[in-house]
Amino acid sequence: MTKYLEPGPALLAKLGSIAVHADEFLSDNGHAFDRTALQSLLADPDVVEWTRGMGEMGLLPKKRD
Repeated sequence: MTKYLEPGPALLAKLGSIAVHADEFLSDNGHAFDRTALQSLLADPDVVEWTRGMGEMGLLPKKRD
C-alpha cells in the first residue's frame, strides 16, 4: 500500500500533467487538446492503478456515477 503514497518519477510526471492540463482546460483559453490529453492520462494504466489504490485507502473522493 505504501507504493501509492510514494509514486515514482514517471507517475508523478503523469499526475502533474493532469493538473496542468486540467488548469488549462478550465481556463478562458481552454482547448480541446487539453480534454484529449486528460482523457488519455486518466486512462493510463499507472494512473488507473494509483487512483484505485488511493481510493481503497480512502484518500481520494468517490467518483459520482
